[in-house]
Amino acid sequence: MRWPLRQHPNLVPPSHCPQFNRLIPAPRSLSSSAPAQRREGTCWTPWFLFLCVVGTMPTIELNFGSLISLLGIVRFLEIFLSCTAFSLVAVHHSYSDSNGVWCMFTWCFCFVVSVLIILLEFIGLGPSLPISWHDFTSAFSMLASLMIFTTSIVYPSITITNNCSSSNCSYEGAATAMSCFCFVAYAVEVGLTRAKAEQVSSFLSTIPGLLKVFEAYVACLIFSLVDYGRFYAHFPGLQWCLAVYCICFIVTMFIIILTVGRCLGSLPHLEKILVGYNILAVLMYLTAAIVWPIYSFRGFPNCNRCPLWNNLLGVTFLTFFNLIAYIVDLVYSSKMVFVTAPA
Repeated sequence: MRWPLRQHPNLVPPSHCPQFNRLIPAPRSLSSSAPAQRREGTCWTPWFLFLCVVGTMPTIELNFGSLISLLGIVRFLEIFLSCTAFSLVAVHHSYSDSNGVWCMFTWCFCFVVSVLIILLEFIGLGPSLPISWHDFTSAFSMLASLMIFTTSIVYPSITITNNCSSSNCSYEGAATAMSCFCFVAYAVEVGLTRAKAEQVSSFLSTIPGLLKVFEAYVACLIFSLVDYGRFYAHFPGLQWCLAVYCICFIVTMFIIILTVGRCLGSLPHLEKILVGYNILAVLMYLTAAIVWPIYSFRGFPNCNRCPLWNNLLGVTFLTFFNLIAYIVDLVYSSKMVFVTAPA
């Protein structure tokens, strides 16, 4: 299909586009007999409109400093270590069950996103994206460190046994070591990108923002454990606890998404809203930390090798972890609002 080479009378001329006026010469004046409205509505063909759009695109400028900086070197280490970990596991296909697949997904996901971040910062398109780039990288580094930490514990517990004598054990042990080093690298990145007390930076790079990522991730772990056996369906108290986990997770994810999308700052009285939500979350998790153990272990026989018992115990510990996280989040948020805020 060929674009017509005539002027279109129904389009408005792109007078707001300086690239259009610079690239395309002015059109010939129409005859005096033509109505004035037609002259104002005259525009060039869609091909010239395409040139106008291309002219307004962000310019790609290579940023070699992002590769040789301390943060760039740490990200290269993350890419190398995560790639080495899933390569060693993939050699002997040591990821047959669901836990092994989760570990492979974690290493591959962190590898791909880290490569994407380095590439976008190298070509200078990261800050040009319609998101808060610093919030996105800070949230990802925190999420990746938590995922790699969990993988470094889960993978050796399901693959390396006491009587492990096969040749696969060396690969599995090396993959576990690479995963541990990868966790250290992501933890270093969290420390490098975290906002200092005297700096005015993005929300997710502060301690309350990093705690939001931690709270959401722990809630995801709770969901994965609660789903086994659906023990909560038999007791209203456990159903209340599940409602607490879901409500707090949804609100926390909503805050993270609004922050990355640069929409959180448009909310009025944002700091006080966050403090009020943290108070509500602490009270709700406090009830869950009391109710869940009572209904889970009342009349339940102690069975250390029972998967359901282990999952219920894991949910109990994770509930207390999230309760502590929300309390610390409330303390820091209250300090930022009522102590460090200008009068």
